[in-house]
Amino acid sequence: MAAEQSSKRHAVCAERVFDGRRWHEQAAVLVEGGRVAGLSSWSDLPDDCAQERLPSGAMLVPGLVDLQANGGGGVLLNDHPSADGMRAIATAHRRLGTTAILPTLITDTRGQMIVAIEAAREAAGRDGILGLHLEGPFISPARPGIHRKDRISRAEMRDDDVLRRLPAHSMMTLAPECAPPGFIRELVDAGIRVSAGHSEASADKMKRALDEGMTGVTHLFNAMPPMMGRAPGIVGTALAEPRLIAGLIVDGHHVDPVSVRAAFAAKGADAIALVSDAMPSVGSSDTHFQLMGRTISLREGKLTSEEGTLAGAHLDMAAAVRNTVTLAGIPLEDALRAATLTPAKFLGIESEHGVIASGSHADFVVLSEDLKVLSVWTGGARVS
Repeated sequence: MAAEQSSKRHAVCAERVFDGRRWHEQAAVLVEGGRVAGLSSWSDLPDDCAQERLPSGAMLVPGLVDLQANGGGGVLLNDHPSADGMRAIATAHRRLGTTAILPTLITDTRGQMIVAIEAAREAAGRDGILGLHLEGPFISPARPGIHRKDRISRAEMRDDDVLRRLPAHSMMTLAPECAPPGFIRELVDAGIRVSAGHSEASADKMKRALDEGMTGVTHLFNAMPPMMGRAPGIVGTALAEPRLIAGLIVDGHHVDPVSVRAAFAAKGADAIALVSDAMPSVGSSDTHFQLMGRTISLREGKLTSEEGTLAGAHLDMAAAVRNTVTLAGIPLEDALRAATLTPAKFLGIESEHGVIASGSHADFVVLSEDLKVLSVWTGGARVS
């Protein structure tokens, strides 16, 4: 669903506007040609400017940015690695406040990976689809999570030729200990963001990956060993290293609220990116689905396999913001920055997405005082 972009300048007025960095009170966002033309106070708006005032108490914030969405609207990307499948996932999440998204393919065959890359090349740049997140297959067999062990493989330098076809603003999650020397550097040089995940990498292995240009950690605390005093590993490196932006699943199941607070205390909202890790149940009435031959069930907001393994999350980005505030006690502006500006910064698109600033995409979410999504705007026009 694409909104028609208005070429005529108009203003969206709210009692509170969060621009990705700070709050503006009684502010108006000026929109022209699908882009933000500037911010103004109510009193400074020209008389001839068309205005829409949001309800009292409503907040206007940037469209949410999700780096990790496996599915949505009843669609799992691994089952539908096509441009249409990506659009269906993006559409489901857009209604819930996410206006920029990385559809995510979890560990699968090399053939399926190639199909998904070609589909992403077709879909990227439209409908809020930024690129593609490949979560695997170059991960540790010792930390598979819900990924199928028989589809995990070690990275080889020859894989670089395939991965270089990823569209701009894509990312790859891999285990640094499963990649040959120089592999991460090749990906980074091709413009791919590399993130450590599903891994048992030591601090030394993490340092080597950092030196090759790795900049992320995927779902911090999950599918990795805990930090120990003499074995800091991925968690310790992520918390101590300012060059790393760490993804965090705040659904009340993956990470304890105390650990959420510890991550924000160590890194700050400028280096924590909330992610949904969403599965097909998000934006759908489905309570069961198949994941590579295994039945995944939704019970009390938690997705698990028959063996009890967590299988992604029944979570959207607006809910992640709410949980970060209500469960972990993180200030709202920090939770919002972690769901907007920070993930956009990780991909290098912070002038376009995750902000309300002159020249950025006019993608907004209107939130109620209890942080529920009231409406969503893309290109300066309301879409839900």
